[in-house]
Amino acid sequence: MIISFHHKGLESFFTKGSYRGIPAQYAARIERMLDRLDAAVVPEDMDVPGFKFHELKGKRKGVYSVTVSGNWRITFKFDGESAIEVDLEDYH
Repeated sequence: MIISFHHKGLESFFTKGSYRGIPAQYAARIERMLDRLDAAVVPEDMDVPGFKFHELKGKRKGVYSVTVSGNWRITFKFDGESAIEVDLEDYH
């Protein structure tokens, strides 16, 4: 279950369906990823073909990432069985 968002536009898209604040051309993919993340109970539940799931390294160890497109990623942490600090970012 998703508990908290870091990215306000992503939160608004997830809770209200508002495209404002996210790249609209990726809305369908982002929606699939958020639906999957909301159902996930462990980070590895996001390890599905095409998502390019991985844990970040260094200072960001404990943060997980899935690829939306190009440099856009959805990043998140897990606290117990819940996703927290869900973000949409270009971290490259």
